[in-house]
Amino acid sequence: MAAQAQQDSAVDSEHDPVRPVRGDSAREDSTREDSVRDREIDVEQAHLDRVYRRLEEKIHEAEFLMHDAAQRGHVGTPGALAERDAQVFRAGIHLNRLNNEFEDFLFGRIDLLLGKDGKKGPDGAYTAVEPAEGALGPDDTADIAETLHIGRIGVLDEDYAPLVIDWRAPAAAPFYRSTPVDPGRVVRRRVIRSKGRRVLGVEDDLMRPEITARLNGEELAVVGDGALMAALGQARTHSMRDIVASIQAEQDQVIRAPAASVTYVEGGPGTGKTAVALHRAAYLLYQDRRRYAGGILIVSPTPLLVAYTEGVLPSLGEEGQVAIRAIGSLVEGAEATLYDSPATARAKGSSRMLTVLRKAARGALEPADSPSLLRVVAFGRRLELEAGELAGIRRTVLGGTAPVNLLRPRARRLLLDALWQKSGAGARHSDPELAAELRSSFDEDVSSEDSFLAFLDAWWPELTPGAVLAAMADERRLGRWARRVLNPGEVRKVARSLRREGHSVHDIALLDELQAIVGTPARPRKRREQDPLDQLTGLEELMPQREETQWERAERLAQERTEYAHVIVDEAQDLTPMQWRMVGRRGRHATWTVVGDPAQSSWSDPDEAAAARDEALGTRPRRRFELTVNYRNPAEIAELAARVLALAMPGSRSPSAVRSTGVRPRFTVVDESLAQSVRAEAARLLGLVDGTVGVVVAMNRREEARRWLAGLGDRVVALGSLEAKGLEYDATVVVSPAEIADESPAGLRVLYVALTRATQQLTVVSCERDEPDASGVPDLLRD
Repeated sequence: MAAQAQQDSAVDSEHDPVRPVRGDSAREDSTREDSVRDREIDVEQAHLDRVYRRLEEKIHEAEFLMHDAAQRGHVGTPGALAERDAQVFRAGIHLNRLNNEFEDFLFGRIDLLLGKDGKKGPDGAYTAVEPAEGALGPDDTADIAETLHIGRIGVLDEDYAPLVIDWRAPAAAPFYRSTPVDPGRVVRRRVIRSKGRRVLGVEDDLMRPEITARLNGEELAVVGDGALMAALGQARTHSMRDIVASIQAEQDQVIRAPAASVTYVEGGPGTGKTAVALHRAAYLLYQDRRRYAGGILIVSPTPLLVAYTEGVLPSLGEEGQVAIRAIGSLVEGAEATLYDSPATARAKGSSRMLTVLRKAARGALEPADSPSLLRVVAFGRRLELEAGELAGIRRTVLGGTAPVNLLRPRARRLLLDALWQKSGAGARHSDPELAAELRSSFDEDVSSEDSFLAFLDAWWPELTPGAVLAAMADERRLGRWARRVLNPGEVRKVARSLRREGHSVHDIALLDELQAIVGTPARPRKRREQDPLDQLTGLEELMPQREETQWERAERLAQERTEYAHVIVDEAQDLTPMQWRMVGRRGRHATWTVVGDPAQSSWSDPDEAAAARDEALGTRPRRRFELTVNYRNPAEIAELAARVLALAMPGSRSPSAVRSTGVRPRFTVVDESLAQSVRAEAARLLGLVDGTVGVVVAMNRREEARRWLAGLGDRVVALGSLEAKGLEYDATVVVSPAEIADESPAGLRVLYVALTRATQQLTVVSCERDEPDASGVPDLLRD
């Protein structure tokens, strides 16, 4: 539970407003921000409670109609029976829909200016798109004229005023279409995170940061990244307004880019790449829902970023049209829970593994106990195929390129051909019809014999990806299959890693490749349970079948779907060549949005990964965008990280930080105990910030670091350097930059990532290996 709380805290901190360092006034500011967040959650909770009360009333009404319809049948006239049947049918559909949509259905809100016209649509909302003249005051102030909550179904109150707008309704369009460059009537767009009947959090996008808006006489509250945009937009300096304009313009270009291509989005830490890509998905889905009915796949590097993704755009989960997956969760039935050493990861992720896997899949057909003799009885004779003959048949069958499991019928046929030839029966009849009839009888008799069936199962077993991967754990066999592809050290490391219980993120890509090589066995479709409502009053033939809930449908479609209409890859610079092959199979006919930053790549051979990426994306035209503004890190931290970037990728340009706190990074040197030094720094930072503290260490120190921090509470979390990608903390402790830089060929880029996680304070703890100077600054971070 504590670990989960740490993860949740890390994810949530990514969207907290930037808070100043704690002093007396800063503490007051932080308390005020927390109270604003809590108050806004309470506001949404009160509205959600009202909606659920109304839903319960509607369910009671539907149940009353069902009961009333059943009573009508007692009259007995044909007209009464027909009326009863029709009313039961309509009431049943309505009741099913209410019950299916009852949980977790409210996800958004928009606050709107007064519109150009006052016409109301059928859902009770005004249909105006653009603000009316005079909606904005000359002093950049405005009143919120209308607030709409967006959800999975529309709900009206007793006076037919909208409590919730159906996400498919025209009035909900601004929730998806509005951008800071083209806001229309929208001043604030809010994403509401809820679980069941409880509001967990809110996150605001400010569409018009330059104005001061009032709601019910009070200034409009803004929570999350929108709070920073509001502060920048209302600043009085010209340069700050230019920064806001550049953020809005470059992000809007990405969101609205044409979809019939590959859209590359590059940007350094803190530039909002992920959020922009997700808003682009929402925009595309709304603009052309029919085109993207084939599904949108969002691929994130870690489960933590999946949680973030689901929180940013919960509305994308409608009707199973969007699947959000970690790269280690793309294969059904397998989940990455382990980490490989850098050397093992390099071997498994390389495109060289493709050759190894193909040989392994064929080699796995010959286990140690594979039979070397086939013996059957036909026409009163004993027919045998010996080891040499069987080996020749196997070579012939494997000469094709079809998946191994799909070659089994061919193997069966060639075995029967060889046995028929041995029998000599074909030469006994000159009449082709008699010969064909005799051959058909021979095949039927032999192939139904228990001995033949048992031999075929043992000699050409139905392979699974897991079985092949398990066979590769045998170092001797793997060495034979990987000869002249992997060196002996790589063979040893890969084989040993495959003996562990569980899978690494790199194993998932191998499993997916093996699934393509061996073929997927057909599975019977599961039957869904019938709702007892279907049998009510004996009207099963008239009652509608229980519909799947949206979550059931989403899960089923996600399991059944193997390709998507649009694929979004987050942190794409970290994908290995084998992972690009895995993702590419899911988007053969898709349009793509590829989001990443080469400077943050943890893969050791970017050129090899780029070649695999280009193969996955095919010949589609490319559009490239760059996000240049960093509004996560203060300038003091961004400046330090830029020194590492200059070493990792000479000539690369860091994104421009939009703020300065005056608090420079702190450097400290381990005196006697590394554990005590790190713990002391984490405790110190917990007293300076109100949010989370992340302690980033080299991957091999993760468990050790968690023991160092035991007892400090849920606000502090220890994580390996590769786990820090995409996360934010109020304060960060980076332990031994030299250890992180030396743990892999991409270590300097991984260190750059670690140094850019903090929104407020950064401490660097140096060991002797870091060669710190008199001020404690390690060699890697000196000018």
